[in-house]
Amino acid sequence: MPAELADYLAGEILPRYASFDRGHGTDHALAVAARSLDLAIGLGADPATALTVALYHDTGLAYGRERHHLDSGRILAADATLRRWFTPERIDTMREAAEDHRASSERAPHSLYGRIVAEADRQIDPATILRRTIQYGLAHTPGLDREGHYARTLDHLERKYAEGGYLRLWIAGSENTRRLDALRRLIVDRERLRALFDTLYEQETACGAAMNK
Repeated sequence: MPAELADYLAGEILPRYASFDRGHGTDHALAVAARSLDLAIGLGADPATALTVALYHDTGLAYGRERHHLDSGRILAADATLRRWFTPERIDTMREAAEDHRASSERAPHSLYGRIVAEADRQIDPATILRRTIQYGLAHTPGLDREGHYARTLDHLERKYAEGGYLRLWIAGSENTRRLDALRRLIVDRERLRALFDTLYEQETACGAAMNK
């Protein structure tokens, strides 16, 4: 891993996440980067490539959510600084990988690096997923009351993670496979789901209130 590349990503790219909602902020980018590195090492892929894709994968949120995966790839490909460390062919592979990370994509990623970032972006931990969903809702639909946020959260969970949902996992036998099964059991256990939602909702609204003082 070139030290200059690591410094560039940390100093110039990572700070972009500070302006995004809390579910897609700096902590999220760092978590995706760490999981990408672990996967790359385990799969024999290039850590520098995997880390770079991870830290660009959501930069397109600066232009809105709907096309953010395409915008992230565009931002990566247009960054002339990356040419210090990567060939044009590798940059094109990284662009495709950034585009491939979106959970709603129905086709398999173009390359191993697309599978790595897609898998790393899917942090399938029930509490983390609920918290990020609540954070996104509070940031983007602040007019909803608690029941509105619960309904929105439930709809999101069912469409994305439940049986028949659009989420796809691209690395066979990954830890996420087991965790997705656990999340699906939580989704159908509405009493347990509601209790966890209420706890996290109260934490997030209290945190938001404290930050606004």
